[in-house]
Formats: sequence, C-alpha cells, structure tokens
Amino acid sequence: MTGPAPSLDCVVTATGCVLKPRGCWSIDNLEQIDRLLGSTLVPHDIRVCIDASELSDLDSAGVMLVVNRLRAQGVVWSSLELVDFNTHQLDLIHLVAERLDARAQPRQRRRSLLPFLGRKAANWVAALVSQFVFFGRIVEGIVEVVRRPRLLRLREFTTQLEVVGLNALPIVMLMTFLIGVVFAFLLGIQVRKFGANIFIADGVSIAVARELAPLLTAILIAGRSGAAFTAQIGAMKVTEEIDAISTLGLSPVQVLVLPRLFAIIIAMPLLTFVGDVMGMVGASIVAYAQLDITYYTFFERVKSALSLETVVFGLAKSPVFAAAIALIACRNGFAVQRDARSVGEFTTSTVVQSLVAVILINALFAIAFPEIG
Repeated sequence: MTGPAPSLDCVVTATGCVLKPRGCWSIDNLEQIDRLLGSTLVPHDIRVCIDASELSDLDSAGVMLVVNRLRAQGVVWSSLELVDFNTHQLDLIHLVAERLDARAQPRQRRRSLLPFLGRKAANWVAALVSQFVFFGRIVEGIVEVVRRPRLLRLREFTTQLEVVGLNALPIVMLMTFLIGVVFAFLLGIQVRKFGANIFIADGVSIAVARELAPLLTAILIAGRSGAAFTAQIGAMKVTEEIDAISTLGLSPVQVLVLPRLFAIIIAMPLLTFVGDVMGMVGASIVAYAQLDITYYTFFERVKSALSLETVVFGLAKSPVFAAAIALIACRNGFAVQRDARSVGEFTTSTVVQSLVAVILINALFAIAFPEIG
C-alpha cells in the first residue's frame, strides 16, 4: 500500500452535504475506499459537495468507484460541486464520468453508399431468381394437373373461389361504386362549364372499364387475398404442416398453390366486370342528380361510346394481375421462417410487392396498347 490511508468524512448541514476525502484514493486502496463509500449515507435530495483540500492522490480507478457509488445512492453527478481539485484531477473526473455515460451506447460504424447499394442489388437479384424458380415449380405443377386432372384439389379450389371471389364481392362493389360517384362528380364540374354534360358518360365509362375497375379490384385483392395466402401458407410452414404434406408424398405446390392460383385467376375478371357495372351505376346517379341526365340517356350514351374492345381489354388485364398476386403471395408464404414474426414480415412484403407489380403491369399494358379499336 502506498501513500496515506484513505478516509472519508460526511458532514450534513442545513445548506447541503459535504464529503471530505483524505489520503490516497487510488487503485491500491480500492477495497478500503469501497468500504468507506458503502458505510456512508449520502442524501440525494440536497446539494452535495466534494472537498479535495486534504486529498493526497487520485487516479481513474478511485474516480470510477466514487462515481458509481454516488450514482447508486441517487446522487446526480452533474449537480455535484467539486472544490479544491487541481486541473489534472478535474480533467480525469470529467473524462471518467463521460466514459461511464457513453459506455452503454454502441459504436456506430459509418456505412458507405456503394457497399449498401451492392448488398441491396444482390438481395433483389436473389429474390428475383427465387421467384423464377418458384414460377418454374408452378408451371411444372400445372403441366402435371393438365396430364392428370384428378390431381387438382377440387374442394380446396371451390373453397378458395368462394373466399377470393364471393366473399370479396361486397367490398369490390362498394369501392367501385364510390369511385364511379367521385369520378363522375369531379368530371361533371368540368363538363358543365362547357355545356357538354352528356360527355360525362363517355369519360366515366371508358376510364372505369379500361383502368379504374381492373386496377382498383387488383389492389383490393392484393391487400385482402394476397396477404391471406401468405399468412395461411406461412402459418402452415411454422406448424410444419407443409413438411407433413411432403412426407405423405404429396406436392405442396399442387395442394396449396394451384387451387389458390386458379381461384384468383377465375375470380378476378368476374369481380372486375362487377366493378365496371357498379362504377357506371354510381356515375349515372351523379349524372342524374347533378347534370339532369336521365338513366336511359346515360346508358344509351355509354352503349355508343364504350366499345366492346375496351371492356375486353380491362377484363384481359385482370388474370395477369391475379397471377402476379398469387405468385408473389404463395412464394412469400413458402419463404417464411419458423417463427411468428417472420409471418408478419412476409405478409407485409406480399402487399407491397403485389401493389408494385400491379402498377408496373398496368403501366406496361398502357404502353403496349395506347389505343384500342
């Protein structure tokens, strides 16, 4: 042991508490310093002062012990008053206190842009390759079903057709009806300025049949059925039901994917057609109430302005949207890891990817077929 033995006086007055350390407060005397601090009750609700006028030596180990002990008793270190410490001791005290405050914060590495973009690109390429591999498995399953139709699970197919098509009918009817109402109302404000009220039927019918009904129906199905596909298959992955299907010698693609794929491809054009009708019905109500156009006049104008090719074009896009949604949803379902959190992450990813895919496919159709008829 080097230097005088450490000691500590604690004087509590009406104005505050004064701690007066004496002797050598260094690493050689840590055990005695710890006993002194442990047996001293320092009040934390009044001003605390440390008087170093009789302190002979102080190192970082002693400072660390003092800081930790006082903080454990509820003393706020930043509110302490330090008296008669020399410059070297003050610098040491502040340095140790700052390091103790920052030691719980992890050091953040600075990321450069190029490696970040490289990792993202590699992940996208891997996801794209996985998607194509999954698409190949689906094509193989379809070929097997064409050769042997009895492999198709009719009960699962009809169940999915009911869930995807019939149960989605009310929300599709409501949304397309409201879209028709809103679009006709906004368009009616403009055509009325030019006295071209009757042309509201042209604009609404073509827009609804070509773009609004197919796109809105696909978005609703992506958020409703696409997310459900991923969650259902992902839950089966977590509970190892897919492994059980494979153990029985069955193909998970034929059992789980093909019934959902066929159901959504059949249901989507039917829902789109219903959306076309409801959108025009909503527009006719606004035209009658706002522009004094009778229902007979409105639908006669629709019959002359809306060509069959435009309706077929809108309906033809729907199976493509449906196939993209089913492919993305089922693939993400099989990609789920064996935990519940992964199910939620991939379900969210399905909705985002499906919406992006629908918008991109719709843009490609618009570029490839700028004019119809």
